[in-house]
Amino acid sequence: MTPQNELRLLPWSGPDGKPCYLSTDGSGYMSRLADNIEAVQLGMATDLLERAAGVLGDQDAGRDDLRLMLTEVTRALRDVVRVATSRGHLLAVSELQS
Repeated sequence: MTPQNELRLLPWSGPDGKPCYLSTDGSGYMSRLADNIEAVQLGMATDLLERAAGVLGDQDAGRDDLRLMLTEVTRALRDVVRVATSRGHLLAVSELQS
Protein backbone atom coordinates (compact mmCIF):
# COMPACT_ATOMS: atom_id res chain seq x y z
CA MET A 1 0.00 0.00 0.00
CA THR A 2 1.40 3.37 -0.96
CA PRO A 3 0.83 6.36 1.25
CA GLN A 4 -0.94 9.40 -0.10
CA ASN A 5 1.17 11.44 -2.52
CA GLU A 6 3.44 8.46 -3.25
CA LEU A 7 3.63 6.84 -6.66
CA ARG A 8 3.81 3.09 -7.21
CA LEU A 9 5.99 1.77 -10.02
CA LEU A 10 3.75 -0.51 -12.05
CA PRO A 11 4.95 -3.89 -13.36
CA TRP A 12 4.60 -2.82 -16.99
CA SER A 13 5.96 -0.02 -19.09
CA GLY A 14 4.26 2.40 -21.44
CA PRO A 15 4.23 2.05 -25.22
CA ASP A 16 7.53 3.92 -25.50
CA GLY A 17 9.20 1.74 -22.83
CA LYS A 18 9.05 4.38 -20.11
CA PRO A 19 8.00 3.36 -16.58
CA CYS A 20 4.36 3.73 -15.54
CA TYR A 21 3.38 4.96 -12.09
CA LEU A 22 0.14 4.88 -10.14
CA SER A 23 -0.98 7.22 -7.39
CA THR A 24 -2.84 4.90 -5.04
CA ASP A 25 -3.64 4.03 -1.47
CA GLY A 26 -3.05 0.37 -2.38
CA SER A 27 -6.68 -0.71 -2.29
CA GLY A 28 -8.00 0.14 -5.75
CA TYR A 29 -8.57 -1.98 -8.83
CA MET A 30 -5.34 -0.91 -10.56
CA SER A 31 -3.30 -1.64 -7.45
CA ARG A 32 -4.78 -5.16 -7.19
CA LEU A 33 -4.19 -5.67 -10.92
CA ALA A 34 -0.55 -4.65 -10.48
CA ASP A 35 -0.21 -7.07 -7.52
CA ASN A 36 -1.62 -9.90 -9.64
CA ILE A 37 0.61 -9.14 -12.61
CA GLU A 38 3.67 -9.01 -10.34
CA ALA A 39 2.74 -12.43 -8.95
CA VAL A 40 2.38 -13.83 -12.47
CA GLN A 41 5.70 -12.31 -13.54
CA LEU A 42 7.51 -13.80 -10.55
CA GLY A 43 5.90 -17.20 -11.16
CA MET A 44 6.88 -17.13 -14.83
CA ALA A 45 10.45 -16.22 -13.88
CA THR A 46 10.59 -19.19 -11.51
CA ASP A 47 9.38 -21.53 -14.27
CA LEU A 48 11.83 -20.02 -16.74
CA LEU A 49 14.70 -20.55 -14.32
CA GLU A 50 13.98 -24.28 -14.32
CA ARG A 51 13.73 -24.36 -18.12
CA ALA A 52 16.98 -22.41 -18.48
CA ALA A 53 18.79 -24.88 -16.25
CA GLY A 54 17.51 -27.67 -18.49
CA VAL A 55 18.72 -25.97 -21.66
CA LEU A 56 22.13 -25.26 -20.12
CA GLY A 57 22.43 -28.91 -19.08
CA ASP A 58 21.49 -30.16 -22.55
CA GLN A 59 24.66 -30.98 -24.47
CA ASP A 60 22.64 -31.01 -27.71
CA ALA A 61 21.24 -27.49 -27.21
CA GLY A 62 22.21 -25.41 -30.20
CA ARG A 63 23.09 -21.79 -30.61
CA ASP A 64 19.49 -20.87 -31.49
CA ASP A 65 18.19 -22.64 -28.37
CA LEU A 66 20.64 -20.75 -26.18
CA ARG A 67 19.88 -17.42 -27.87
CA LEU A 68 16.13 -17.90 -27.39
CA MET A 69 16.60 -18.88 -23.76
CA LEU A 70 18.85 -15.88 -23.11
CA THR A 71 16.25 -13.59 -24.70
CA GLU A 72 13.52 -15.03 -22.46
CA VAL A 73 15.70 -14.86 -19.35
CA THR A 74 16.58 -11.23 -20.10
CA ARG A 75 12.90 -10.34 -20.43
CA ALA A 76 12.04 -12.13 -17.17
CA LEU A 77 14.96 -10.55 -15.32
CA ARG A 78 13.80 -7.11 -16.43
CA ASP A 79 10.35 -7.87 -14.96
CA VAL A 80 11.81 -9.20 -11.71
CA VAL A 81 14.04 -6.14 -11.29
CA ARG A 82 11.02 -3.87 -11.83
CA VAL A 83 9.03 -5.79 -9.19
CA ALA A 84 11.97 -5.67 -6.75
CA THR A 85 12.44 -1.95 -7.35
CA SER A 86 8.75 -1.26 -6.80
CA ARG A 87 8.53 -3.39 -3.66
CA GLY A 88 11.80 -2.00 -2.31
CA HIS A 89 10.46 1.52 -2.73
CA LEU A 90 7.23 0.56 -0.98
CA LEU A 91 9.20 -0.94 1.93
CA ALA A 92 11.39 2.16 2.23
CA VAL A 93 8.36 4.46 2.27
CA SER A 94 6.56 2.38 4.90
CA GLU A 95 9.68 2.37 7.11
CA LEU A 96 9.85 6.16 6.88
CA GLN A 97 6.28 6.38 8.14
CA SER A 98 6.88 4.05 11.10
